[in-house]
Amino acid sequence: MSYAVLKALHIVFVVTWFAGLFYIVRLLIYIQEAHDKPANERDVLLPQLKLMSRRLWKGITWPSAILTAILGTSLVWSIPGYLQAPWMHLKLTLVALLFAYHGWTHVLVGQCDRDTCTWSSQALRMWNELATLFLFGIVFLVVLKSATNWVYFGVGLLLLTVGLAYAIQVYKKRRKS
Repeated sequence: MSYAVLKALHIVFVVTWFAGLFYIVRLLIYIQEAHDKPANERDVLLPQLKLMSRRLWKGITWPSAILTAILGTSLVWSIPGYLQAPWMHLKLTLVALLFAYHGWTHVLVGQCDRDTCTWSSQALRMWNELATLFLFGIVFLVVLKSATNWVYFGVGLLLLTVGLAYAIQVYKKRRKS
């Protein structure tokens, strides 16, 4: 298979993986909030949301993560010189942390399915934004490669983190009113 085809497939599965990661945590938020609904709503919402989360997690998110890893490994195998580049070291570190995020999200999915999750919907909202930071960091590293100014990269991620945290707090206040 040509490098370009591998790269295109890798990008497709990165997109579907992130789509799954973003949506699964939204479903977990809705599951947690459904527990506070009146019994007639809760009895309809919880089974449906849990079914949706299981299908998304097992049918889209996990397969996409696995295919992303296989295709990404194939790409590095095709051009092993990338392993000498500092940007690739940081990218692979972020990818490893992203898989750790995925693993912990897997734990949360199981807990929400069993109604044992102790995280609030607010905590899950914050957790959801962590995937955004991984997405920005990885994409900017891949696109800019060696042109990345590490100071600007770090400051940019820090500002994005602060901005997301602020936006979540504003949303929380608006939602209460």
